[in-house]
Amino acid sequence: MKNTLILAGIIIVLFGGSIWWSKSLQKSDPEIISRNGIHWHPILDVYVKGEKQVIPANIGMGPQYSSQPMGMAPIHTHDDATEGIVHLEFSGLVHKEDITLGQFFANWNKDINSFGTNLKMIVNGVENLEFGNYEMKDSDKIELRYE
Repeated sequence: MKNTLILAGIIIVLFGGSIWWSKSLQKSDPEIISRNGIHWHPILDVYVKGEKQVIPANIGMGPQYSSQPMGMAPIHTHDDATEGIVHLEFSGLVHKEDITLGQFFANWNKDINSFGTNLKMIVNGVENLEFGNYEMKDSDKIELRYE
């Protein structure tokens, strides 16, 4: 009986320890942006040979997103897209890969090179070479310039 209690105690300690260890790994995962969702609004302006392009409303919306809350992808545009506003509206867990500029273009059904291949990207006034891998942040000012 005593050995059974000791064995049960060890199993409980190991089980509890494994849960704690698993949660501590999740907290320190550098790929996680948020565990409680985000509601961010970067600004994206696209220029082709100096001419500003209009970003359409309702990117990331439609029947293909019917499984998503409110029928829209977490990265989308509304009527304010003409002002360059991109909506990042996630609930729950958000990974870095979820908020990339490339993901926005995928929702738009375009490649980042759709407007041309000679691309210069400026983020908050500083040239950036991450292009589609760039992780958008709240209030970012992103300019894509195709020459």
